Amino acid sequence: MGKILIVTAIAGVLLAFLGERYMTFRTKLMASRDIISNHLPNCVYIKGLEYGSEDLTILPGGLALISTGLKYPNLRRLSDDPGKIYALNLEEGNLKPVELKISRGFDLDSFFPHGISTFIDEKDQTVYLFVVNHPDFKSTVEIFRFVEEDSSLTHLKTIEHELLHSVNDIVAVGPESFYATNDHYFTNALFSVEYMIGLALCNVVYYSPEEVREAAAGFYSANGINISPDKKHLYVGDVFDHVVHVLEIQENKTLVPLKKVDVGTLPDNIEVDSVTGDLWLGCHPNAWRLLRYDPENPPGSEVIQIQNIHSEKPTVTKVYVDDGHVIEGSSVATPYKGKLFIGTMYQKAIICDLK
Repeated sequence: MGKILIVTAIAGVLLAFLGERYMTFRTKLMASRDIISNHLPNCVYIKGLEYGSEDLTILPGGLALISTGLKYPNLRRLSDDPGKIYALNLEEGNLKPVELKISRGFDLDSFFPHGISTFIDEKDQTVYLFVVNHPDFKSTVEIFRFVEEDSSLTHLKTIEHELLHSVNDIVAVGPESFYATNDHYFTNALFSVEYMIGLALCNVVYYSPEEVREAAAGFYSANGINISPDKKHLYVGDVFDHVVHVLEIQENKTLVPLKKVDVGTLPDNIEVDSVTGDLWLGCHPNAWRLLRYDPENPPGSEVIQIQNIHSEKPTVTKVYVDDGHVIEGSSVATPYKGKLFIGTMYQKAIICDLK
């Protein structure tokens, strides 16, 4: 009888713990948030980007490079085709994406791009494109040379490392060096338990041919990453903590946390205005809808702008909000000459006039 009481008590405690964790997990996903649309004027879909535009980066001169075709566990996909990289000239009125040809020898069938970043060599103006890839749901970083004249990518190198085990996003700091975020610790089914329990096991990794090291740790799910215009600070979005971390780059390439800014939503990729230093983020206002897709109640989209992030009181502004009936699952946003480009994880992309 005593043993039965003990087992019952333990089961009761376990169930209570799991129930509390479940409710906490729903809170982290903002599962109960009602999404009230707040649109921008003159939004139009960009034809040719129907299967996602998970990340992008804009080169000097207005040419945007866009990753599409993300394949990620437990998330919706509208196509089983391999991913692609597109170029979109934001200076042109017709906004026609051009698929970039990838050099022979690269395995196109296992190309499922995630975060991207560019590095421009100041000596010869060579543009290096870094792409997070997930062949067979693993993580690699692919380095390409972008040749604008013939709209092509020359594959230079594939990087794999045990510290780069669940890479989400990347920011290049040299021709072969970068910082990358890991969005979960476990690489098997346990990563769902990791999220449910709420373990802060994720990190940022610095990679160069000379050394690979953990640069910062203690994130629930490190997602978007980018660098300040003066190259002194990194910004990291923690999607489950609803914050953007500000970290200072040290001489030894480690990162010292300075502050974190509450954004009131689930932040995805981060773009930085090279002139103002403002941060622009594609966000998920209710991520529960991403994990439990319902066409009658689709996942929404949200874009925020953070101004004066290094001040005592940064300004966080909701620039665009949609309940999912215009655009689903926004993952990136960036302004360009009075326009706002909004990309998504798996669906369409739009461009709007900024008010």
